[in-house]
Parts: sequence; structure tokens; C-alpha cells
Amino acid sequence: MPVASLPAPPPVKAPGTATHCPYCALQCGMSVAATEEAGVRDVVIAPRAEIPAGAGGLCQKGWTAGELLTNGSRLTTPLIEGRPATWAEALDHVAARLRRISAEHGPDAVAVFGGGGLTNEKAYLLGKFARMALRTSQIDYNGRFCMSSAAAASIRAFGMDRGMPFPVTDLAGADTVLVAGGNVAETMPPFVRHLARMRERGGRLIVTDPRLTPTAKAADLHLQLAPGTDLALALGLLHIAVAEGYVDEDYVAARTTGFDAVAISVSAWWPERVERVTGVPVALLREAARLLGTAKRAMVLTGRGAEQHAKGTDTVSAFINLALALGLPGTEGSGYACVTGQGNGQGGREHGQKADQLPGYRKIDDPAARAHVASVWGMDPGDLPGPGRSAYELLDALGTPGGPRALLLFGSNPVVSAPGAGRIAERLAGLDLLVVADVVLSETAAKAHVVLPVTQWAEESGTTTNLEGRVLLRRRAVAPPSGVRSDLAVLSGLAERLGHPEGFPAEPRAVFDELRRASAGGPADYAGITYERIAAETGVFWPCPAEDHPGTPRPFLDRFAHPDGRARFIPVNHRPADEEADEEYPIHLTTGRVLAHYQSGAQTRRIASLVRAVPEAYVELHPDLAERLGLADGDRVRVTSRRGGAEVPARITGAIRSDTVFMPFHWAGRASANLLTNPALDPVSRMPEFKVCAVRVEKA
Repeated sequence: MPVASLPAPPPVKAPGTATHCPYCALQCGMSVAATEEAGVRDVVIAPRAEIPAGAGGLCQKGWTAGELLTNGSRLTTPLIEGRPATWAEALDHVAARLRRISAEHGPDAVAVFGGGGLTNEKAYLLGKFARMALRTSQIDYNGRFCMSSAAAASIRAFGMDRGMPFPVTDLAGADTVLVAGGNVAETMPPFVRHLARMRERGGRLIVTDPRLTPTAKAADLHLQLAPGTDLALALGLLHIAVAEGYVDEDYVAARTTGFDAVAISVSAWWPERVERVTGVPVALLREAARLLGTAKRAMVLTGRGAEQHAKGTDTVSAFINLALALGLPGTEGSGYACVTGQGNGQGGREHGQKADQLPGYRKIDDPAARAHVASVWGMDPGDLPGPGRSAYELLDALGTPGGPRALLLFGSNPVVSAPGAGRIAERLAGLDLLVVADVVLSETAAKAHVVLPVTQWAEESGTTTNLEGRVLLRRRAVAPPSGVRSDLAVLSGLAERLGHPEGFPAEPRAVFDELRRASAGGPADYAGITYERIAAETGVFWPCPAEDHPGTPRPFLDRFAHPDGRARFIPVNHRPADEEADEEYPIHLTTGRVLAHYQSGAQTRRIASLVRAVPEAYVELHPDLAERLGLADGDRVRVTSRRGGAEVPARITGAIRSDTVFMPFHWAGRASANLLTNPALDPVSRMPEFKVCAVRVEKA
């Protein structure tokens, strides 16, 4: 199985500081060494082989991560209305404006928006700051756009969301792995090494994707389904499993509830019907079900392609139902997992920056949870705000009557990353106050009234929780530029000006120690995890309720997290995408990532070698579609949806369905894919429907 090409490691010029990559949820280990000659600073990066998830590798984003520390694109001075200011001026200005807006319009007139790349310490203190210092319920984060559907489905089925409830190294021992809607060869290339080891043993890889991605090319079986039909495909696979006798009846009887209702519901999804809906031939459906059903050890993994839909929670539930019927979850060497995307996508949703949660993955409307967290914070539980708006709903309400009039934004770039991005840009422009803390002048920061320059990954310490639930330690490796402060220092300075001189420390270890107390007894219990343990053990799996507890690599081996210890089958049914192709907009658009860039591209588009690798956005079209539209490779193309239009060059390729086009979402302005995407929301997770909408394509 080919592994995405990696640059040759540079020579190590000096001993490095052991830390982790700033990008995806694999959180590959790396060492960072800084040198300076003749006033020129250089940062040398090398992989750390002792971190299991990264398998001793780095992708080209990881190898080049040091360039952002040295290439001169950093923000180093606070800005007020575009003019340089001192930190005292900037923080005084922000605090005064926040007090005035809150006094005139109520505490919910101030909102906070976080990110799945923030460390656990930042996510925790951001949630505390919103609810204690601002007393606002209006806080959410961009992780709502990533893993929320899988999280909701896992909680329904298992009683707990830990994206990958087993070590990623277990993949190598599987006989069959199904990756539903994931392109790990580009999004997290070192992950592919675990799949390669599985296939070297004779294991089989199945990939579902509308495109023949690098991951799909490496698969034994590629199910090239129509965008938005993942749910129907999962129902069809379970139908075949039931009909062909692949169900593990002993496991279902001993460890689950609700199977009979699900078995009845999938009886309507016979293979020929699924073929008509998805476009996947019956023979391939049967072969996929056979490979999964006859494997001694099998795993079902979902990615954003299956999850980023207005029915994403039900889609993941359908894949979990398939896994449960085959007896996989909670069985060593098998299981279901969500391939978490953002660097701290797991930890970022555990500790309180999500609209409906408190630290430790507690529900904000649970009286016992409120009492526990309030006792740690030294406040009355009645003073804790309740649930707020979800991410898109929060952004869409900005500057509207009854909506927030001020926004504090950390670690996100919604002008590029939010669905229907043009509308979100208008909402941001309607605010009385937009404050952005960032490393670079992102497209969102460029619209802010106040910009606060903050430290980045190698300039600070803190913890992240990778895709397998392993808590890791990032260590400070280089000194930040003069004039830059950490996000924790920003929150501490604002809290002091808002009347909270205590309770908001700027030192990461102090924040983590409080996080441990606040999470104690919750589903995501970090009470027994210390910086020293993380360093000594190369990470600790949660839940870990005490310092003498070993951590929990596989939490469901004995029981699931529901009170009766059983997993739940959830009956679901397929429904069409919110926006189907029609005469006016006859083509499906789907979006995704490319190897060289990450998320909104605010960082990777500033790294020269990554820009050379993929310099601009594009739209992929099948040759048959291009011929019908009179387009040639490289033509400038206008792609239009009901929400806006983008102009990009055409790439003609047989790797995509003839009824579908694909755009990567890392670019801004007229090349932004999210000018087109549909903000229709999943009713459970509030996930927008990024992965399918109707468009028109024509020569620009």
C-alpha cells in the first residue's frame, strides 16, 4: 500500500525538544531544534519514533511546520481598528467594550467562538471565561463542523464519545477495515502505515467515497457512491449481513439492546434498491459485507465524508449498527471508530467550549454536573448559564436583533471554513465588536476591530488529546517573538479587567491541574493524568480517575457506558440530501482536503513549499461531464450554488463520478468552496451539510 510521499528528513543540527505536530488529530511526535546563525533563525524538525499513532512518520505539513515560526508572516503587535496598539491599550479597550455591550444588551450579547486546535488548557479556560467572567451562554467552536455527528451517534450507541476507543496500532492486526468517507492518505498520511501493516498481513481495506482518492486507490474494494447516500449504503450492508447470516447473535444477545427493531427497518434496503440509490453495484455491496462479516477481526471507521451531512448522526448510527451486528465494538482487535480530524478535536469537545457541555464531557443541563463544576470554579450553580447556540446558528445570529453583538474568536477562521461563508462574512461585519486572537492575519482577523497576536504550538506548552483518546504533552521548544502573548495570558488579562483577578491563570500546568479537578467523575475523567505521567508514558488514555490508575486504552471491553452496560442499536432510515440536483443546479458538489494544506489554509498557504505543491484551488470534473460542458483541463470555471459562486481552474480526471464535482476548501475569496456549501443542519448534532449541495458549472 503506497504511503504518501514524504520529504527526506533534514539533518538534525541540535538536540530537539520533544513535542507534537500542530496539525491533525494523529498528533505525530516530533522534536524541534532552533538554531541561529548571523541573526537568521532556523527551526529543524525530526520525527519521534516512540509515539505509536504517528508510526515514526510525518507528512509534508509536519516537516514544514517550523517555517511558520520563522518566515515573517506572524502577527506580533495588537491592532485596534488596524492601528498598532500596546497590550494594555488593546485589553483595556476590549474589556471596556465588553462591559458596555453586556450592560446594554445582556450577557448573551457577547459570544465566544473557539477551535478544535486549541490545547485542552485553552479549551477549558475559554469555556470557564465565557460562563464565569462573561456569564454568557453563547459559546461554541469549529469542532461542531468536524466530529459532532460521530460524537452524537457514539453517545446514543455507547453512552460515551471517545472517537477511537482503541489504540490506532490495533488497526495493523485487523483482517478487514472499512473506511467510510475518509481520505487518510491525504488528511493524515502516517495513519496509512497502520493500514499498510494490516494489508501486509493479508488484511483487506474497503473505502467508500465518491472520488477515487489516494486512499481509495490503495483499497481492495472501492465503493464509489453518490454524494449524500452513505446512509443508504450502510443500511444495505446491514441488510446483507442479516440475510447472509453474518450477525454475531451471541454478542447481540449479551451486549446490546434494540437489534430486532433495526433488523426490521433494514429489511426494506435490499441490495438492488441500494444500488439504485447509491450507484454502487450489488456485487460490490455483497463483497464488502462478506469481507466484514467473515473477518475474525474487523473495524468500521467513519470520516467527514459520511458525517458532514444534515443526516450525519443517523448515517454514523447506521455504520455503528452494522458494527454492533457483527460483534465488533468492545471486542479487542475489532471495533467502530471516528477518525477525528483537528489536532485536538477529541480534547476540544471534552472540556467546555461546546455550547451544551461542561468540563469532563458533562452535560451543561445536568444539575449534578453543574454543581460539581461550579464548586471547582467557586460559584453558585444557578449562576452558570445554560446551553447556547450551536456553531453555525451562533455565527448566523451575529449582529441580528436578539443575537450577539460582540464576538471573541480564538483558533478559527469562519470567513473561510463556515458553510455559506459569504453570509457569515456579512454577519461578522454587523457586529459592534469583533476580537480575533490569532497567529497570522487570517481572513477573519482582517475583518476584526481588535486583533491579538498569540503564541503558536512550538512557543508554548500544553496538552492535546489525539484521535485515540491519548492525552499528550506539547512542550515549548522556541521562544515566541517579542510582543506575542499566549491565549491563556489573553484570557487571564481580560478576566482581571472584568473583575476576576483570581481563577484564570496564564500558566498551562495550573490550568491543567484545575481541569483535572473539574473533569473528575465525568465521562472524560482526567483526574489521574499529570504532566509527569504523560512524559513518562508517552501519553495517558482517558478515563483515568486516579494517579495510580493505568488509563483506559479500550474502554468498552467489559461494558458500554450506558447504565445497563449494553450498547444501543438505533433504528434510522435514509433520506435524500437537503438539496438535490435539479434542472437549474444539475450537478453535485462535494468538498474535502488535499495533502499539502490544512483546514482554512491560514497557516499552510503561508508556507512556500506547500504553496508550490498545490498553489491554488480547483474543481475536479469527470471527462464526460467536461465534454458535455465544453470544458478543457485548466479552463477557468465558475461554480455556482444557491448561496454564491466561485471561480477556479478545471482539473479533468476520471477519479470522480460524472454527476459530481469536487473542490478543496482551503482557499479564500473567489476560490472559496464554502461560498457554495449548504448550511442545512443535522437535527441532533447541528452539523452543517458540507459534503453535498447542488451546483451549476460553466466556463468563466
